Amino acid sequence: MEHPDIVTVDEANFDYQVLAYSKRVPVLVDFWAEWCVTCQRTSPLLEALTEQNSGRFRLAKVDVDQNVQLTQRYQVHTVPTLKTFENGLVTRQIVGIKTNIQVIDFVQEIVPGPENLLIEKATSLFQTEEYQEVEEICREILEDDSDQPKANLLLAKSLISQGKIPEAKKILEQFPSSLEFRGAEKLRPLVEALDTIHDQQSQGAEPLDAVYIRAVKLIVLGNIPAALDGLLEILRKDKLYKKSLPKDLILGLFELMGNDHPLTHEYRPQLANILF
Repeated sequence: MEHPDIVTVDEANFDYQVLAYSKRVPVLVDFWAEWCVTCQRTSPLLEALTEQNSGRFRLAKVDVDQNVQLTQRYQVHTVPTLKTFENGLVTRQIVGIKTNIQVIDFVQEIVPGPENLLIEKATSLFQTEEYQEVEEICREILEDDSDQPKANLLLAKSLISQGKIPEAKKILEQFPSSLEFRGAEKLRPLVEALDTIHDQQSQGAEPLDAVYIRAVKLIVLGNIPAALDGLLEILRKDKLYKKSLPKDLILGLFELMGNDHPLTHEYRPQLANILF
């Protein structure tokens, strides 16, 4: 099928046609083989879905028999295997396809529909610290799909930012299996610390306890730079304090603020210098 969004790629042009192109729109890579019966069913369906959603994503087809190095590079052991690339990285995959519904559901995850647009809006509002509006949008999304991982993660972040710790903790404890699960796990030590800080005395048994308690209370007050300074001070003196909990809290703050936040850019190198 000839279509501008459908391309055949190989080892020579994969980096350009897939990795570089995925910085513009998502690229769905179909690892297939001529001898694969399932591929004969899924390939035409993928092409049809690509045509129906013209401009929203690119379909790149890779013949595994002709591109052994690519299959090894991306650990493809079964065909068909579908992998989505965004900003040069694999963001999702499906292996061992059995039904057309699986293919359709997989494609719908990358097509910017109304739900994804709402998530994009909520993400933008979070960056401008409009946390109540983020919460409302996420709850609207979750009314239709309670397991939507991006909405759950954003909701948890908005609740943490508003000091609604018990509800955020509950969301993170029941977080659905997804690509966002790793981000949720980074937030859990932070939420646990915020949930228990009010029960702790200002002075503890260890010399660094007072610095730790003050740092966590500064997070509660919204003074993140001072909190980060305190947590880094602890790590400089004792990397294993509370089983490296200060490090986990810092990583949780990075996850909460996002990779593009100025404080993340400022403090991540400092953390790396201390740890490594």
